Amino acid sequence: MSTLSTGRARKLGDDIDTDTIIQSQRKRETLDPLVLRNFLLESWDPNFAATVRDGDILVAGKNFGCGSAMEVAVTVVLGAGIRAIVAKSFARTYFRNAINNSLLPVICDTDAISDGADIEVAASTNGLVVIAGGNEIPASPLPDAVRAIVDAGGLVPYLKHHGDFQTLPHPAT
Repeated sequence: MSTLSTGRARKLGDDIDTDTIIQSQRKRETLDPLVLRNFLLESWDPNFAATVRDGDILVAGKNFGCGSAMEVAVTVVLGAGIRAIVAKSFARTYFRNAINNSLLPVICDTDAISDGADIEVAASTNGLVVIAGGNEIPASPLPDAVRAIVDAGGLVPYLKHHGDFQTLPHPAT
């Protein structure tokens, strides 16, 4: 297995929308991730951002990132030093924004993951796995194209390096 991310689980619930992740008024003040990090999930818990450590992993229920398609809702998570989110499901636009900005979105059952637990996201021969509390939780595999974009640091760095998508591996037909 190859470790993609390790950290402390920060457990959230279902339907965490983008305005909860970062209030939309904040993007009018600045787009600097190092400033925005101070406002991560402030409407959910005003003290949350102050307790985040680099490498923490957000763990959520279903429909993470629903609501408006604010890219700043990914920017604030990355600015806080979080490199992966593990959730039962993601809103489609948040999932895509995460990939485009190199935030690893992992889909799996999160019920057995406790807040504060040490967790690991790893790639295995069968796809992705989340390891928490000694348990291996299978996760939905990411297509090779998605992994290539995330591994490159996001869509823009991928395109700067490769020029287009012709170099991405194609699934067997």
